[in-house]
Amino acid sequence: MSVPAELGYTKEHEWVAVNEDIATVGITAFAAEALGDIVYVELPEVGSTVTAGDSCGEIESHKSVSEIYSPVSGEVVDVNQAAVDDPELIGSDPYGRGWLFKVELADEPADLLTPEQYTQLTEGEG
Repeated sequence: MSVPAELGYTKEHEWVAVNEDIATVGITAFAAEALGDIVYVELPEVGSTVTAGDSCGEIESHKSVSEIYSPVSGEVVDVNQAAVDDPELIGSDPYGRGWLFKVELADEPADLLTPEQYTQLTEGEG
């Protein structure tokens, strides 16, 4: 399973890519595989505020419904409408076209796992 080296990760299986003061958030390939066929996604609204560690949406698959936890705090500045319209993108390309939302950071992300730490976490769960 792919764990891109340039991303930060959470124990709840979200990833975050920071470019200056904008963070892009998605779910990991591990989470997407565990969910199976994703059929619905609810994302935070543009202009809303998210807080690191708090639930801000959900992903529904044929298997289950899972909360999306924001790995960062700040204002949502963009959502991936393509993923809302075609949730299968999240499972087929979780680190690319399947990103979920973008946040203008209120502060530096904290408590993120390195790719190595995330790999160890998923090996324990797999």
